[in-house]
Amino acid sequence: VQLQASGGGLVQAGGSLRLSCAVSGRTFSYYRMGWFRQAPGMEREFVAVISWSGDSIAYADSVKGRFTISRDKAKNTVNLQMNSLKPEDTAVYYCAARKTPYNSFVAGNYDSWGQGTQVTVSS
Repeated sequence: VQLQASGGGLVQAGGSLRLSCAVSGRTFSYYRMGWFRQAPGMEREFVAVISWSGDSIAYADSVKGRFTISRDKAKNTVNLQMNSLKPEDTAVYYCAARKTPYNSFVAGNYDSWGQGTQVTVSS
């Protein structure tokens, strides 16, 4: 599975951004597609995960109610709609794929990674 993230940018606090992850290669309905983020000097942290079938979704507490993960099978993309952005959301955002039917919040459990897209939220 090959992944390519896009959609990052600079936005003011309270604003919105939509990230997209283009997925190529063979996928199965049980694959897990995740979004992670990494701020300077920090470890990569879990943001959200969705099964390729779309029937299993989980969010980090820090983004629950503000971010929405979705997948578009027709376009082969996994999207992250980010609303009510805060300065602490500033990070490089990565999409990732896990070839097992179980959600994971641990970056090391994912098999494939996209290149990352920068999100900067100004106060």
